[in-house]
Amino acid sequence: MNRLLIIIAFLASAASLAAGASATSHSAAAVATVSTGSSSLGRILIDGKGRTLYLFEKDRQGRSACSGTCATYWPPLLAHGKPTAGRGAKASLIGTIRRADGTKQVTYAGHPLYRYLPDTKPGQTLGQDSHLFGASWYVLSPVGKIGR
Repeated sequence: MNRLLIIIAFLASAASLAAGASATSHSAAAVATVSTGSSSLGRILIDGKGRTLYLFEKDRQGRSACSGTCATYWPPLLAHGKPTAGRGAKASLIGTIRRADGTKQVTYAGHPLYRYLPDTKPGQTLGQDSHLFGASWYVLSPVGKIGR
């Protein structure tokens, strides 16, 4: 019984956090920045707030396979203007794709980029090697390869 209550409390907490994160990600700043930062996995891609960026192995041919509930827990890195390369990132590897909802998602080396909702602090990599929503999630190295 206690385990069930803990699970229910966790889900309720995650849902309220997700609602706030979804609103934040969909009101993205005019310019999205991709940089690199240090983590326990080495140098990885991060957003303008220092949060870890991930790729989703289910994405194919520059199309995002993460929407709905998936995008609530793995908010896409959105841009309303041209994304920029920060420290350590290669501008030539940064691009965008058009999502099904019409928003622009930032890509790196052709991979659509996402954050992970439980990563609340810079340097956290809690989503690394997760197997959720039908495929695996990984951090990216500064050259656009899967970080392990």
